[in-house]
Amino acid sequence: MKRWVLPVLLVAITLGAWQIAASTGALAQLFNLESFLVPSPAEVASSLWDNRALLAENAWVTLREVLAGFGCGLLAGVGSAVALHLSETLRRATYPLLVASQAIPIVAIAPILIVLFGFGVWPKLVIVALVCFFPITVNTLDGLRAVDPDAIKLMRSLDGSRWQIFRRVEAPTALPYTFSGAKVAVAVAVIGAVFAEWAGSSVGTGGLGALIRVDNALLQTSRLFAEVFVLAVIAIGLFGLLALAERRVVTWR
Repeated sequence: MKRWVLPVLLVAITLGAWQIAASTGALAQLFNLESFLVPSPAEVASSLWDNRALLAENAWVTLREVLAGFGCGLLAGVGSAVALHLSETLRRATYPLLVASQAIPIVAIAPILIVLFGFGVWPKLVIVALVCFFPITVNTLDGLRAVDPDAIKLMRSLDGSRWQIFRRVEAPTALPYTFSGAKVAVAVAVIGAVFAEWAGSSVGTGGLGALIRVDNALLQTSRLFAEVFVLAVIAIGLFGLLALAERRVVTWR
């Protein structure tokens, strides 16, 4: 309980200072903006309540895309890490390409995927999966390679098969690393979903990304801040669920 005191206190102080600066106009003057472009926390909270139905509907769309894309990225990332670990030739041939692929901006990939797959859910799932794939793959591969060599020698001395070594030694060692990569991936998955929705979705049923795009154009700043707040809640909630699952699953850590 004590570990939450300082973060909650910091948030309360920040919100209080923000409220005072916005309501007095000091924040608008600081950034040389019109006052309606700098909403106060009270205005953001009011927008959250007034638009709760619209925000909830679009948040559910975004959450489904995040979960489905994260699931695909998790399966592909773990599978690729295992394949790279088992085959040194494959690892040497593809690992540099895997790292180089991260130099391609997701914003540039999104329009291409929409051209290929249309404006449905598939390009969004692919984008989220691509965002999740790299951190999961790299962390899992690092975990598989972090096994104590003496433990492997012991298993071999006991006539353990390759599958037994993987199941009893390598996989348990790599699992905490996989969770670490998954926690990073699920946080950035929300960003990937917003990029995907921004590139190709309609308002009302296209998720929070499409809503942010329109509200940004219409200068609906209070609702814009409310949408960002909902996205943050989704990311923090999913991160917390994974952290809880890690404590339940990785009991030997």
